[in-house]
Amino acid sequence: MALSSVVAVIGGGPAGLLAAQRLAEAGHRVAVYEAQATVGRKFLVAGHGGFNLTNAEDTATFESRYGQKQLEFGGFLRHFSPTDLRQWASSLGIDTFVGTSGRIFPLKVHKPADVLRAWVSHLHDLGVTMHTRHRWLGFVGSKGLRLRDETTGHEFDLFPDATVLALGGASWSKTGSDGRWVAAFEQIGVQCVPFAPSNCGAEVAWSPFFQTKVGRAPLKNIALRCGPQRVRGELLLTEYGLEGTPVYALSACLRAALVSGAPALLHLDLKPDLSDEQLTAKLQKLTSSRSLPDFLRQTLRLGPPVYTLLREVAPHALTTTPEALAGLLRNVPLPVQALRPLDEAISSAGGVAWTELTDELMLRGRPGTFLAGEMLDWEAPTGGYLLQGCFSTGAWAAHGVVRWLS
Repeated sequence: MALSSVVAVIGGGPAGLLAAQRLAEAGHRVAVYEAQATVGRKFLVAGHGGFNLTNAEDTATFESRYGQKQLEFGGFLRHFSPTDLRQWASSLGIDTFVGTSGRIFPLKVHKPADVLRAWVSHLHDLGVTMHTRHRWLGFVGSKGLRLRDETTGHEFDLFPDATVLALGGASWSKTGSDGRWVAAFEQIGVQCVPFAPSNCGAEVAWSPFFQTKVGRAPLKNIALRCGPQRVRGELLLTEYGLEGTPVYALSACLRAALVSGAPALLHLDLKPDLSDEQLTAKLQKLTSSRSLPDFLRQTLRLGPPVYTLLREVAPHALTTTPEALAGLLRNVPLPVQALRPLDEAISSAGGVAWTELTDELMLRGRPGTFLAGEMLDWEAPTGGYLLQGCFSTGAWAAHGVVRWLS
């Protein structure tokens, strides 16, 4: 094996940067090409709402978070696990901790920019060269790449010994993930699954009265269900519908229902910590001398948005028996008309079809070209699974390159 092989990594997100690190550690000369002015743009955006790197839950549950691709991700996670990710952070001087929800974060003294700065410094120490403002334009011949220096407008061809493409998905286009690379893949006959929003809000056709009365209001400690899937968390009622972690986690289920034409219906459990018997018993204390909004607020601790929500989606059920009212509070129907636009989504489903790839994430029709990260057709909920998936596929693609070059 020639340890001086030149490898091009196209894309400076988590998947691309980890692939570059692994390849440089294996002795290869690595050059990273990034279209934006700096690397790691989406990595930094992901840290704005709490820098959740990965999750501490058990292996089987973790793998299941990748849905239809859990078998493939089981292999990627074994190669680069959540434990490996924490050790990687530690090697950069970044200590991590497990939060109460099982999510893993850097200590609060470490900001996302600190992590990225330490990482880029380590890559420089390994000899990785960074070329920012360099946009990938497509393929040339059997192994070449066409790039443009956005600063000068100069276009040139590159012929590395191997390539890792980590061009991202199609959400948060301001970070560089715009999905424009699909056209170049289709030109060489590579099948791509159309992009669709994932981890995004859901649209509900609220009445003008509801939009004015409620606006934006949180519903805490709830459970949300779509078909057999049930997720606990906090929900945000918005002027257009619903936001929040439970909605994001169920976006794949909602999208499948919308595509099939079936009713895309969420069921909201407002009191998931009470049994049916306990909830019914509390509602039996409701008398004609008390208004339902006051009773909900004082006895069940369900604030003002709840009564307005119930009147919006099930007005006929508000004057019925305690048993029926308990059933409504346990299963408030929320009919979803659409998901929010792709560019608002935290992540995207779709990308290069898995049938186009070998087990080592190499394009079958283009030996020496490997793929990693969100440009592959997979999705996962928030909670550390997205970043872990990008890191793990980046490490696995680098492993494939090393084996191929040998």
